[in-house]
Amino acid sequence: MRAAVFHESGPAASVLQLTERRLPRVGAGEVRVRIVLSAVNPTDTGTRAGRGVPDGIDPPRVPNQDGTGVVDALGEGVGGLEPGDRVWVWDAAYRRADGTAQEYVTLPRHQVVRMNDDIPIEVGAALGIPALTAHRCLTVASDGPDRLAPGALAGRTVLVAGGAGAVGNAAIQLAKWAGATVLTTVSSKEKAELATAAGADAVIDYREEDVAARIRELSATGPQVIVEVSTGNLDLDLDVVAPGGNIAIYVAGKFSMPSFKAMLKNVSLDFVLTYTTTPEEKANAVAAVAEAVNAGAFRVGEDAGLPLHRFPLERIAEAHEAVENNAVGKVVIEVTTL
Repeated sequence: MRAAVFHESGPAASVLQLTERRLPRVGAGEVRVRIVLSAVNPTDTGTRAGRGVPDGIDPPRVPNQDGTGVVDALGEGVGGLEPGDRVWVWDAAYRRADGTAQEYVTLPRHQVVRMNDDIPIEVGAALGIPALTAHRCLTVASDGPDRLAPGALAGRTVLVAGGAGAVGNAAIQLAKWAGATVLTTVSSKEKAELATAAGADAVIDYREEDVAARIRELSATGPQVIVEVSTGNLDLDLDVVAPGGNIAIYVAGKFSMPSFKAMLKNVSLDFVLTYTTTPEEKANAVAAVAEAVNAGAFRVGEDAGLPLHRFPLERIAEAHEAVENNAVGKVVIEVTTL
């Protein structure tokens, strides 16, 4: 089978190589998936470049955590799946040498999630890290639900910073599915159109508008939940967050904390990394995302605010570079055909 491999860390064009490998075996409790689309996330490019999430695994490695495809073979004791089922996978390359940038990957059963047959295969490529991160950000507050479902965020206002990004898009779609009123910030008219397509109730261009004033117009209390992409926004977040609200940050960065402002509102601040959430938190996220997907509440493509950028497996280096150059939307690699 074809696979992309890097034997050392470095620039994508220098270290990613296409090679032939043996078909992976399937052990008890495992599922072999034929990958149709492999997704590229910033943590994937970071791992390849040598600055990713530490997981104790050295090269050679097949990159990419997320992907979607069809079940090829089942190990002993595996239930709930059949060969040919459409599935999405998560954390394929975390603490493992084999990610989704190859034609077949074998994973433990719980990392392979079935999609209904009527769900476009592209949807599965947009899940994994972005959707599971968004779920955790929306549920990390101490007074929030452990698992999203229709109505779980009813009566709450959610502010999503960076609504045109992959995590921002997922947060908008999941929060709307769970019944929240969703506000979001973007940096351009084009990104505003994407965030609107994702389903946001109000979109604020922070380069053109007074964000704090606009949020106060839209929400009497301020957002109870803020999904934050930048530590540089903390002053603004603390200005607008509701008393007792929560700010969930999913991107690393150094910052100084205006603690008294946070104390006045009894605000909680949480940091989110989906790789290291607890098994229960991860299971809740996977189950909720799967439910939303199979209910048709999670969409991809331009009309869902998440344009797809496709590359064949032979051009995986370009796909990684597109993510490093901040491509707006979802970068996917076409590994096999459906």
